[in-house]
Amino acid sequence: MTRLATSWLVYRLTNSAFLLGVIGFASQFPAFLLGPIAGVWVDRLNRHQVLVVTQVLSMIQSFWLAALALTHHITYNDIFCLSIFQGAINAFDMPARQAFVTQMVESREDLPNAIALNSSMVNASRLIGPALAGIVIAAVGEGWCFFIDGASYIAVIISLLMMRLTVQQVTRKRESVLVELRDGWRYVSRFKPIRAILLLLAMVSLFGMPYTILMPIFARDVLHGGANTLGLLTGATGIGALVSAGYLAMRKSVRGLVRLLPTVTVVFGLALLGLGFSRWLPLSMFILLFAGFGMMQAMAASNTVLQTIVEEDKRGRVMSFYAMSFMGMAPFGSLMAGSLAARVGAPVTVMISGAVCMVGALVFYTQLPGIRVLIRPIYVRLGILPEMATGVQQASNLQSTLER
Repeated sequence: MTRLATSWLVYRLTNSAFLLGVIGFASQFPAFLLGPIAGVWVDRLNRHQVLVVTQVLSMIQSFWLAALALTHHITYNDIFCLSIFQGAINAFDMPARQAFVTQMVESREDLPNAIALNSSMVNASRLIGPALAGIVIAAVGEGWCFFIDGASYIAVIISLLMMRLTVQQVTRKRESVLVELRDGWRYVSRFKPIRAILLLLAMVSLFGMPYTILMPIFARDVLHGGANTLGLLTGATGIGALVSAGYLAMRKSVRGLVRLLPTVTVVFGLALLGLGFSRWLPLSMFILLFAGFGMMQAMAASNTVLQTIVEEDKRGRVMSFYAMSFMGMAPFGSLMAGSLAARVGAPVTVMISGAVCMVGALVFYTQLPGIRVLIRPIYVRLGILPEMATGVQQASNLQSTLER
């Protein structure tokens, strides 16, 4: 809700597509800048306590925005500074939250479904929230979106404090931050499945995700509507995300998700192409159903596969690189999309984004055979696949060699 309310408020105050992109950059760049170091500390610190701190700070940030907006004293500079503050919080919150999932699941057999459900809920909330924000903005203004967001953290903080964990966080020997950072990077960059998934995710985040920052332009200038139109557009995206979330949460296994990634990325790219052509609200809403579905599948499936195959003692660092790919690349995409939209218009910008996403999906598809060979022994070890004598040991040896 806050993200969309911020975008609408900035565009209302400035009428600038470029400054809209700058705000998107400011809110997400800290995840790129601080992500790797945050991952090292998430592996060192108590993740449960880290989450309590990040949620308290996020609550303060939201109430601060609400106070400025509701008293009509808010300026573009205020939004810029508070967006950077929230971005810095998210740099630690996202890897800690993702890595913490495994501590909330007592049975290893339930882990893939739990990861899929968590990923679906997190990503669906990012798409459903803006739909609610459109309604609230039209009724009472942006400030109440910020206030509702701040109040919602109270329930989150209470829930965290009430948790009684039975699965303990894995402890390991500590080394210097630089050594642990180097080890995490080496693991991510040398293990092909993780590397390929993160690169695809980074590409989608850089070129595809910024379409959301341009939604106020589509609502007001392309479709000639207002906040209600914006709510309808984001609501359509949210419906597509809900369908996608339900599908992922009901899956019985992580098997098949890697093969699904290029397909859903193509669906997302085609939806962006269609959105660029549309000048009719019902058609744009129909197209955004597929955009929400494809983007949700890509983000949640990537998260699920990564959480399943990563080594436990490197989970925080890998999820920090996930945060860099998912959130850290988005600010550059927002800045690029805002600049491009100011020159050639929002419709052409999203069409270019869609085409690039489809090219990235094709490149990932060509790497699928090698990725599946390396993932198979991990799935066998976790009991996801029945053990097959032929080829498993060779693949395990190949994986070990690559990791070294």
